[in-house]
Amino acid sequence: MAGRLVAVVGPSGAGKDTLMAGARVALAGDPRIRFVRRAITRPAEAGGEEHRALTEAAFEAERAAGGFALHWQAHGLRYGIPRDIEDDIAQGRVVVANLSRAVLAEADARYPLLVLEITAPPDVLAARLAARGREDAADVAARLAREAAVPAGLAVSRVLNDGPVEVGIAALVSALRAAPDQTIG
Repeated sequence: MAGRLVAVVGPSGAGKDTLMAGARVALAGDPRIRFVRRAITRPAEAGGEEHRALTEAAFEAERAAGGFALHWQAHGLRYGIPRDIEDDIAQGRVVVANLSRAVLAEADARYPLLVLEITAPPDVLAARLAARGREDAADVAARLAREAAVPAGLAVSRVLNDGPVEVGIAALVSALRAAPDQTIG
């Protein structure tokens, strides 16, 4: 099996965290697939995905020491993927990480990469974001308008998450199991 990095991306409201959590459970016994826990400069109790909470100073120290394979800044926070993914990729494992589109070109230049885009129709995204209650209608519209495209030329597989959660999880699991056989551009 060829090792690779699978970068999970998608617009706000697409259900990335929900589907990844379900896929992590479904694939827990598969040693060929590793789900990466990101380091984020956000308190652990802030909610959202399970992450390794770091202060700005701790994040910067780890970055300066070369502890991250990839790192970026978004929404006022810093994110990092641990350097040890390189060992997993070298050993032929599929490493699954929630990444920003901003680092996809860098990831593609450094690792065998497959982009897995989780998406849903705009009306579904808007309804999910509104249901969260974190933003008003204008903020939801602005969030949806600023979503960036995946850079051209990358190998991309898509999971449409517009139905029951179980169906979305099954589609993601299927895509991850097929990842070693996907053509890398």
